[in-house]
Amino acid sequence: MSGHSAVVVGGGLAGVTAALRLADAGVRVTLLEGRPRLGGLAFSFRRGDLTVDNGQHVYLRCCSAYRWFLDRVGGAHLAPVQDRLDVPVLDAAHPRGPRLGRLRRTALPVPLHLAASLAGYPHLSLAERLGVGRAALALQALDPADPALDGVDFAGWLARHGQSRRAVEALWDLVGVATLNATAPHASLGLAAMVFKTGLLSEPGAADIGWAHVPLGHLHDTLARRALDARGVRVAVRTKVTAVTPADAGRWVVDVPGDTLEADTVVLAVPQRETHDLLPPGALAAPGDLLKIGTAPILNVHVLYDRPVLRRPFFAALGSPVQWVFDRTVASGYDGGQYLALSQSAAGHEIDAPVAELRARYLPELERLLPAARGARVHDFFVTRERTATFAPTPGVGRYRPGTRTHTPGLYLAGAWTATGWPATMEGAVRSGSAAASAALSALGRPHVHPIEEAA
Repeated sequence: MSGHSAVVVGGGLAGVTAALRLADAGVRVTLLEGRPRLGGLAFSFRRGDLTVDNGQHVYLRCCSAYRWFLDRVGGAHLAPVQDRLDVPVLDAAHPRGPRLGRLRRTALPVPLHLAASLAGYPHLSLAERLGVGRAALALQALDPADPALDGVDFAGWLARHGQSRRAVEALWDLVGVATLNATAPHASLGLAAMVFKTGLLSEPGAADIGWAHVPLGHLHDTLARRALDARGVRVAVRTKVTAVTPADAGRWVVDVPGDTLEADTVVLAVPQRETHDLLPPGALAAPGDLLKIGTAPILNVHVLYDRPVLRRPFFAALGSPVQWVFDRTVASGYDGGQYLALSQSAAGHEIDAPVAELRARYLPELERLLPAARGARVHDFFVTRERTATFAPTPGVGRYRPGTRTHTPGLYLAGAWTATGWPATMEGAVRSGSAAASAALSALGRPHVHPIEEAA
């Protein structure tokens, strides 16, 4: 075992990834988390006999870092990926009742893999479908890493490329809101281009969807803790870090209530505001930039029916306040009928709405979308609110996202809000933790292999 030691502050996906990679390379690691559990903002909790995810999280086949994470904790088989992309899309505003369309791929090479699906997509006119194809080709020519794209809003670019309001609603925002947590006017073109190029225009299977068939807490807390324990990582939950201070001989002092830890390396894997408060002077040239990275909320609506009302594992909706609906019956342990979870991104307009108001809004919408729900009894209706679920991917945000290295040797940053090139996703979080570990291991002179390269 190496004599090197590290403290990782934060037990979300970024922190757990950094801790695992450091420990895999022989570093003695202590992981500190203020909450009573690991997993950050992708977690589970108990509600009576149910195990409830705070929100519905999915990933794509192209998410190589998160797939590595699942493999590393032994949970890949518990969060499988679709054989082929298949997204049912229900248009609630169709005059003859909800109309079903599907976004599916074939095994043909890019971009032909989506051509048949787009050609038959009933929620757009023929002219709109042709326009979407032209815009996709133009998007494919963009470089998401070009700094000039960061300051451009996605909606403006779509309008300049002939996209109608309906095309934005029925396709671009259908995907973009779920992945960026923002509508097109409030999304950076650079981040939007990254999402669409990587997910839909890189390889045929890139956008195949995966999701946990067990509670998220089992993956991100139980299995993660088991993997950490196996590597000898000391994990301390309910432990709030109060200060991080450089010490003599290039070492660090980390203060927690009633104790002080020393280490060669510190990784701050906490949200941007908390990072700002813990940074020692001089660690970043403009630490105030961290406070300019805004946040965006996600609202999750949970409905327990007395009978099955949905035959598919999930669907997306148009012409309705409902965005995405997932069947969580088996994963939650519910045996009284069917449990549906509604994931409502970019939810700033209703994140603080009373439960009664949300119930009055969403139950009729579900009945409109799902005829079987009209005669069903609702056993329970509740909401979970993540007011700071993600960083806001607004135009210009890229200039404020810091890299993993600081100006102070031995101190590194991780979190989906750092400069990963990705929006605020589980993939971005894992990538950031891996990048922080790679930087730390290089500085310590420890040999290592980047896990994304291993997973490729």
